[in-house]
Amino acid sequence: MGTTLKSGAAILIESLLQQGVTTLFGYPGAAVLPVYDELYSSPVKHILVRHEQAAAHAADGFARASGRTGVCLATSGPGACNLITGIATAYMDSSPVIAITGQVPTNLLGNDAFQEADITGMTMPVTKHNYLVKRTEDLGRVIKEAFHIAGTGRKGPVLIDIPKDVSVSRIVWDKEKDTVNLRGYRPTRTGHRQQIVKAMDLIRNAECPVIYAGGGVIAGDASGELVQLAERMMIPVTTTLMGLSCIPGDHPLNLGMLGMHGTVQANSAITECDLLIALGVRFDDRVTGKIEAFAPHAHIIHIDIDPAEIGKNRQVHLPIVGDVKIVLVQMLAGLTRGKEHDVWRRKCTGWKEQHPAKYNDDGFLHPQFILRKMSEILGADAVIVTDVGQHQMWTAQHYCFRYPRQLITSGGLGTMGFGLPAAMGAHYACPDVPVFDVSGDGSIQMNIQEFGTILEHNMPVKIVVMNNMFLGMVRQWQELFYDRRYSFTALPPVDFVRIAGAYGIDGIKVESCDEIVPAIRTAIETDGPFLLDFRVEREENVYPMVPAGAALHEMIRGAGS
Repeated sequence: MGTTLKSGAAILIESLLQQGVTTLFGYPGAAVLPVYDELYSSPVKHILVRHEQAAAHAADGFARASGRTGVCLATSGPGACNLITGIATAYMDSSPVIAITGQVPTNLLGNDAFQEADITGMTMPVTKHNYLVKRTEDLGRVIKEAFHIAGTGRKGPVLIDIPKDVSVSRIVWDKEKDTVNLRGYRPTRTGHRQQIVKAMDLIRNAECPVIYAGGGVIAGDASGELVQLAERMMIPVTTTLMGLSCIPGDHPLNLGMLGMHGTVQANSAITECDLLIALGVRFDDRVTGKIEAFAPHAHIIHIDIDPAEIGKNRQVHLPIVGDVKIVLVQMLAGLTRGKEHDVWRRKCTGWKEQHPAKYNDDGFLHPQFILRKMSEILGADAVIVTDVGQHQMWTAQHYCFRYPRQLITSGGLGTMGFGLPAAMGAHYACPDVPVFDVSGDGSIQMNIQEFGTILEHNMPVKIVVMNNMFLGMVRQWQELFYDRRYSFTALPPVDFVRIAGAYGIDGIKVESCDEIVPAIRTAIETDGPFLLDFRVEREENVYPMVPAGAALHEMIRGAGS
């Protein structure tokens, strides 16, 4: 009859298998012991992290690298609470993650029981949706709904909190009866026809158009359509940090990243354009600078699957709610090759030629040079994961990304400690592609315990530490805006090669330019994980830089501009 008696824990694991889950990142505890007992003989591969925050970041890295939903698991109380930073990171960057937490039995809810925490209440602001499952009969349906919500519309994390008695209780379960019917959740996917016609007219008539592409292009698998639109209508493209890799870095129409640490040509084009085509973006403050001065002369078309983002930060002239891929397909069907925009493109090219990304070529160890060498050697044959800080911005500026999802980084929340566990998730998403984690000596220490996870599974993750013995980005702000009063941003020297060695991971300390290429090649040729500790110039700055609250054209240009 298709029915069988199963525990809630067994229903959970079988439901995950139904959703195609192959890898689960987690950490056990009392409230999830029934689930772990089921995992013992399950085909789902469980990766035991060393801290629950790393489980959330690893699930997030898996999702970003693969386009599929990542899954993490933690126990109640402190275990669940430790997931929150990772959940918030996924939420800010619209990454599909299912976070499963154990909970005290239902009869103890609200009694301040041992290791009880109201995790659904705590995570409500940073989840797309969350559930407290009080009946085993609801569990199979909830799992299906959670995956549907996380992976459709504007993607994002969903939390499922499961009391221990719900996991233990056994019921007659007919999985065929678990269906998704969320009447209040119907994301708009197809763009409004009349709005698309108006958008096409604006594109045809523009003299100085620019495409402003964000993470929604990658999340929506719309990179091909974006490039097609740019090439057909000869429109320059600038991307956000989260949008990097949606168009090849060396494409002639690519102006690079815009915003606080964007390129001169990108920020100049935004400032002077007469039409801005915004695709899957949030108009966040690190991109826009002074919002009143952002694209001041432009008509703005904003295409986004989330209607709440349209008009939230910047008034737009033509909103189109819909899946960016579908809307671009609709547009391309009616757009034939238009103006060549020769004068405008020459102007953009002139900015690019006059202000190339550069750095001091003085024989000292500069992170920009390291990243360029990495880009030359690795090219399209690697996934690059970063932590947050100066090294993240240098990676965005100097690594030439060539295909979607090649860069994985924390943009919206800016989470230090994201990189190492996210690289673990990226490895399981793309097991045949080299994964390099670019970090700083501050960020790497926030989840350094995951060296143990990496070594246990012999993950071939290569760890690149830009070691300047500072919290570099905060120090840069102190230098520029606080009279070089370096208040608690200097870090004591750490021998990361020895730390990695204590976990069983080999590494090399690099202190001169002529060691860079051999070190990178050694890392590539080493089976399993490897660490490169680059002792870079201590007071290197990221340029260009738009000061907080300034307009994009008010860039500080240093050696890197």
